[in-house]
Amino acid sequence: MPDSEVGRSGAARALWKDPAMPASPSTARAINDRLALGLLQSEGPLTAGQLKQLTGLSRPSVADLVERLQGAGLIAVVGETGERRRGPNARVYGIVADRAHLAAIDVRTESVSVVVADLLGEQLAEASVPIGDGIGTGAAVERAVALVEHTALAGGASRLHTVGVGAPGLIDPATGDLRDSAGLPAWHRRLVAALTDRLPARVLVENETNLAARAEQRDGAAHDRDTFVLLWLGAGTGAAVVLDGTLRRGASGGTGEIGFLPVPGTAGLPSATACDGGFHSLAGSAAVEDLAADHGLKEPPAPHELPAAALVRRAVEEGHAAFLDALADRVAIGAASVAAVLDPGCVVLGGELGRAGGEVLAGRVGERVAAMSPLRTEVRASALGGAAVLRGALLTARDAAQEELFSPGA
Repeated sequence: MPDSEVGRSGAARALWKDPAMPASPSTARAINDRLALGLLQSEGPLTAGQLKQLTGLSRPSVADLVERLQGAGLIAVVGETGERRRGPNARVYGIVADRAHLAAIDVRTESVSVVVADLLGEQLAEASVPIGDGIGTGAAVERAVALVEHTALAGGASRLHTVGVGAPGLIDPATGDLRDSAGLPAWHRRLVAALTDRLPARVLVENETNLAARAEQRDGAAHDRDTFVLLWLGAGTGAAVVLDGTLRRGASGGTGEIGFLPVPGTAGLPSATACDGGFHSLAGSAAVEDLAADHGLKEPPAPHELPAAALVRRAVEEGHAAFLDALADRVAIGAASVAAVLDPGCVVLGGELGRAGGEVLAGRVGERVAAMSPLRTEVRASALGGAAVLRGALLTARDAAQEELFSPGA
């Protein structure tokens, strides 16, 4: 298998770790090209001399890979190192960011949000549109697809290469399709097919909580964790399970459907078609609104803010200890259940409510989990909140596009 390592000098060196099958010249070139592209992405524009130092490759090898990558339209000269230095050695090379354009879509029950970005993930345009209950399935799909098309044009993208879609519900692990789910609008499932038909792009769909976990691990609260659980607290509840760096989906794609978890403190038990009576009835947004009403807490939401998140935010701002303690009692039941089964060592409170509660809520939940479980479990507040879904969808689209474009023969 090809790999890379960092030597004593700090230079990343391409390696081939199968002595029984030496790398062919074409394989070695592919390894070197991917190594150089990875450095240009992580470090920014570099000269050929800097690429030589960082990769440990010879000067002729670097010259060859620069020529190949330029010929493929993946890198270009973006400047020079300084006025006193001229010639090939002074040229600074960078990845051609507009080699491909990407879109990330966050599909909610009553809205759709879109971000359009370049190959490096730099945001070019964003927009959102409400989709209420009164609109029909066909009209809802058309409104969502039109939003993507218009946002792409606004960002200067005449053609999208890859689209990442985050949506509530189960993803079929065999097909990658969004499965029919009780309680979700019919236009959700139709949307993915419409995007595939209308856009000349690869469309990748993923559960919203899984995307949030990916974003939190890459850029947020779980950046230092290979094993953790993200507990999503928003309009509904969910969980994403990452074990040893791998997202776990389960036999039917249902890992993390914690809203169906039977818990004490509810009026009944969940069923195969509804999570009423499960953890959702304790920590979902409607339940949190009722809890806030019981404590006399009121707060009008800001534009596009989940009402329950506004209430949690106000409770934190005012130091409303009784409400926060009661909410922490509820959330801790789900977190402790996850800890007892998976022993993740870390639970991140994500979603709009997790972000609104911040460290204040996370600290309270952590204290309760520690009292309920012998397994040491750190509870952290989300660093990204509701924006994590779009960020995760964009990361998914970017990684898929780069995997294709940066591969040999692309």
